[in-house]
Amino acid sequence: MLYYLSQELSAHLSFFNLFRYITFRTGGALITAALFVFLFGPKMISSLKIRQGKGQPIRADGPETHFAKAGTPTMGGLMILSGVLVTALIWANLSNIYVWVVIMVTLGFGAIGLYDDYLKVTKATEKGFSGRFRLTLEFLIAAVACIAIMKAGEEPFSSSLAFPFFKDLFLNLGWFFVPFAAFVIVGAGNAVNLTDGLDGLAIVPVMIAAASFGMIAYLAGNFVFSEYLQINFVLGTGELAVVCGAVIGAGLGFLWFNAPPAAIFMGDTGSLALGGMIGTTAVATKHEIVLAIVGGLFVVEALSVIIQVASFKMTGKRVFRMAPIHHHFEKKGWTESQVVIRFWIISVMLALMGLATLKLR
Repeated sequence: MLYYLSQELSAHLSFFNLFRYITFRTGGALITAALFVFLFGPKMISSLKIRQGKGQPIRADGPETHFAKAGTPTMGGLMILSGVLVTALIWANLSNIYVWVVIMVTLGFGAIGLYDDYLKVTKATEKGFSGRFRLTLEFLIAAVACIAIMKAGEEPFSSSLAFPFFKDLFLNLGWFFVPFAAFVIVGAGNAVNLTDGLDGLAIVPVMIAAASFGMIAYLAGNFVFSEYLQINFVLGTGELAVVCGAVIGAGLGFLWFNAPPAAIFMGDTGSLALGGMIGTTAVATKHEIVLAIVGGLFVVEALSVIIQVASFKMTGKRVFRMAPIHHHFEKKGWTESQVVIRFWIISVMLALMGLATLKLR
């Protein structure tokens, strides 16, 4: 909205030229989203607490310290998604196809997570609706997004997989790019979902990943910078930096209420949506492999569950004391704050490694 307003008013007042710059609008989006969640967060928490009663069910086999969290409301992702959507509509260039694709995936995955949270709360169970049906819906949304991304770019580059560390190494996947990229998006959504198990554990790595891909999107969408760094130039993706800025701001606002002891949980509503958003940004900017580095913490969390399930089915034995892996360290005696802060540190280090690939070409 402000982008179009600036085009009309900049001819009369030079100040409005600022709104044409992605960097300025990204900063504005961050501040706006943070203020939105700060202002409306308490009302949302009160409303959700009244409607949910006993709040999110606590795992019976989980760490004993978690039972004290009984009664904490979930669906806090609504706070984040509201802040991101409102802010994106205000600050982003709404004629940009990539902005709408990312918003579509974010809201679509958020709706799936919301329904899952609703079933858990109303039925007082840890399980939501059918896992297969849920994954099917996620893949359908992701596939539509990937087709739109392919059509928005130039063939054959738009359907190719780019490899970090090599400036001219591409693998043209053709239409196989759609299932591959959809897997990346769905995998990112569910990996973040699995990470969301402790107060503040998921939201900070999400903000770190959003900051990393906000920078990647800005550089990849700028011909001069992409040429200098010898990374893939993808026209139009720079605008995704504004959306990433909104995620960071909304995340900061949410963390205010999610800091231990949490007044609200993100729930599947937020974790699925934010993971899908980051995955879609990675696909749009042609940095799918870099996502595995920047979001390495999420990858490890997901792998720990896969390994645990596979080991138990094949041998009857567990590799970890409890999965996802953050619960394993809790069972080993780490306090919740130790797990969370140490995982934040790992997330920062992985993000820096991922960003280093931009120059190592």
